[in-house]
Amino acid sequence: MGVMDYLRKRKIEKKRAARKKAVKNAAIGAGLGAAVGVTAGILLAPKSGKETREDIARNAKKATEAVSENTKKAVDKVSETSKKAVDTIRTTINEAKAKIAERKAAKARKEAAATEEVEDGGESTEVKE
Repeated sequence: MGVMDYLRKRKIEKKRAARKKAVKNAAIGAGLGAAVGVTAGILLAPKSGKETREDIARNAKKATEAVSENTKKAVDKVSETSKKAVDTIRTTINEAKAKIAERKAAKARKEAAATEEVEDGGESTEVKE
């Protein structure tokens, strides 16, 4: 990799980092703006204090339920994905073990054939697989 390639790569990485930071800042700004707007709307609404407290409690309950439901879905998905990963790993390990056992058996057969050939006094006896 030449110097020019390295410089191009660094320039691209800097642009990506700047875009990522800009998106992050925009998301934070939007979240804060929404929170301030909701708070101002609740506090400035022409409702009694009792009605406002009921609205806050109702909305908090809805938010709690939504977070709980989404958390449960995320846990289920992570669990499912990890089970699939474990199954894949087990399958790969078992296939590797089978290949190793097969190679050991083939090596043992070759060694047995070679030993048998030496014992027979050099006569060629091939073991067909």
